[in-house]
Amino acid sequence: MIFATIDVGSNSIRLLLTNARETEEDVVFERVALLRVPVRLGEDAFSRGVISNEKKEMLIKTIRGFREIIDGFQVTDTMACATSALREARNGAEIVKQIKKETGIDLKIIDGKREAKLIYANHIEKNFDPHYSYLYIDVGGGSTELVFVGNGIKKSKSFDVGTIRLKEGLVLKETWEEMDKWLRKNACGTNVISIGSGGNIRSLYVLAGKVNKEPLKLSELCDVCEKLQEYSVEERVSKLGLKLDRADVIVPACKVYLHVLKVCGIQKIYAPIIGLSDGMVHELYTKHKKKRVK
Repeated sequence: MIFATIDVGSNSIRLLLTNARETEEDVVFERVALLRVPVRLGEDAFSRGVISNEKKEMLIKTIRGFREIIDGFQVTDTMACATSALREARNGAEIVKQIKKETGIDLKIIDGKREAKLIYANHIEKNFDPHYSYLYIDVGGGSTELVFVGNGIKKSKSFDVGTIRLKEGLVLKETWEEMDKWLRKNACGTNVISIGSGGNIRSLYVLAGKVNKEPLKLSELCDVCEKLQEYSVEERVSKLGLKLDRADVIVPACKVYLHVLKVCGIQKIYAPIIGLSDGMVHELYTKHKKKRVK
C-alpha cells in the first residue's frame, strides 16, 4: 500500500509518498519519494496575520502539482495537514476551502496538540532502551512540539517558538518562560533521552559528521551551532552545501534544540529520519488495518 501525506508547514510544503510493506512479523515503511517546496507561509502569517495573494497562489499551485503526482501513484489513501501558519492566518479557512474546490485535496488545519500526536505516532522510542524516558522535540517554522513519554505516561505541548518567528523577532519572552516551566514540570529528570524530528535536526546531525544511528551529543550540537554562526547564509549554501531555505533558519532551529536540552539537562539527541509526514503515514496505515480487521 502506498500512502501520500502533505504537510503544509510555515516554512515549506512537503509531499511524502510511503510504501507500507507488510511482512509476516511486522510492517516496514519505505519512503518512495519526498518533495519539498519552500513557500514560507509563516513570513506572512506571523507578521501580518494573513496570507498574501502571492503566497496563496504559490500554495495552491504546489498542492495542484502534488495532486497530479498522487494520482499518478494511485495511492491507497491521502492525508493533508496544515500547521502553525494557516492556524494563525485570518484567511486560513478560506484558503483551505479554495484548495478543496480547485484540487480536491481535503486539507485540515490542525492544532498543536494534534500536531504533537501525529509526530508521536512514529513511536521511534520503541527502538530504544525501555528503561529510559523520551522527549520528542520537533522544531518547525512556526512552533515547537514537545512530547514526553516515560513511566507509562505521555504528555505533549505546542509552543509558538519556531524558526521563522525567531528570524523575524516574533517570539515573546513569556513564551520561552512558559515552555521552560512545562519542561521542568513534565520532561526533566534522570534517564531522559531526546529524539529530534524534522529537516533541521537531520541537517545538524549530518554537519556534525554523524552516521547511522549515533546520538548527537550536546557538546557536539554546541560546536555545530557555533560553526554555523561563523558563516553567512550564502556561505552556508556554497561551503556547507545547505539549501537556501534551510541555511537561514538552521541557526534559530539549533538554538531551540540547545535551549530545550540545556533546560532539561539532557546530554544527547537522536535524529532519526522522521517528521510530521511520517506520523501521518502511520495513522493512515493504522486506520486501514483496523478496517480490514472489522
